[in-house]
Amino acid sequence: MHASALTGGGLRGATVVDALDTLYIMELEEEFQEAKKWVEKSFDLNVNGEASLFEVNIRYIGGLLAAYYLTGEEVMNIRKVLNRVEKPQGLYPNFLSPVTGNWVQHHVSIGGLGDSFYEYLIKSWLMSDKKDSEAKKMYDDALEAIEKHLVRRSAGGLTYIAEWRGGILDHKMGHLACFSGGMIALGAEHASEERKQHYMDLAAEITNTCHESYARSDTKLGPEAFRFDTGTEAMATRLSERYYILRPEVVESYMYMWRLTHDLKYRQWGWEVVKALEKHCRVEAGFSGIRDVYTTVPTHDNMQQSFFLAETLKYLYLLFCEDDVLSLDDWVFNTEAHPLPVNHTNFKTKARWQHNVYFQIAEEH
Repeated sequence: MHASALTGGGLRGATVVDALDTLYIMELEEEFQEAKKWVEKSFDLNVNGEASLFEVNIRYIGGLLAAYYLTGEEVMNIRKVLNRVEKPQGLYPNFLSPVTGNWVQHHVSIGGLGDSFYEYLIKSWLMSDKKDSEAKKMYDDALEAIEKHLVRRSAGGLTYIAEWRGGILDHKMGHLACFSGGMIALGAEHASEERKQHYMDLAAEITNTCHESYARSDTKLGPEAFRFDTGTEAMATRLSERYYILRPEVVESYMYMWRLTHDLKYRQWGWEVVKALEKHCRVEAGFSGIRDVYTTVPTHDNMQQSFFLAETLKYLYLLFCEDDVLSLDDWVFNTEAHPLPVNHTNFKTKARWQHNVYFQIAEEH
């Protein structure tokens, strides 16, 4: 895929960086060293155009971090770049200019384009078996800025995370931002004692607001975005935001909140979603998104997104499982809900041992 299709600019090397961990895991040593050398010598952030924070995060930062954790070798310290850049109010805008090294547009969102970045900070720390202190500090600092500048409470008492546009708040919360209840709860488990309950309360309040966006619709499914600026709270006020495409973020937070509190309401809320999906989204060949959550006879969009299987159904299933099924002590879910193991042991040593045992068995037979 052309780089511009991914980043909107001239960043090169997405395939090389994205494939680093695959080359290493498959023990393609020559190809891995060649790719590593290219990153060291030729990967250049000083190019024309803008770069999507989301795409840079999942492909470039993800690829580089995976290579680092697998090998223990620093391929390129992308965090130095992020720590070096001045952040408005401590926030990370969604677009960074590779030309100037400055932020572009100054649009900050915990939803689309920015969500995975914050999630991966706390999860990088957890995956490292709580050894990656740099990631934890970046997460703590970012959450402090988010709470100070973006978290607001509506007149009706609902806590939400607004978007930030050049210093002006847009009192809108997207469905994509509803993952943040689970993220904050996950981080709260490892906060200092004086902050732990505070963050658990914040996580519960945000998750409750996202539940309200479902409860206030006729289908009991949530809209793509909901607002707090026209007297109506936790509801879509624009026709273009009334649709539901089987998104997982709300049930994701239900799953985390259940695992961390065992409050039965999260399972009850999850069951409401199951019933609504069966009633309004079930079609002959599977499940379909709907165009308007505020009508009891919705029109289907005839699309079953891949994340419905990868995330929505997985989180609903785990919500009703025992806690030891993919325990949060041993597994971390990435943005697409793929479980990755906490690095309790050295992967490199373990992988080599498994490789040698495999070929020893093969030779004996």
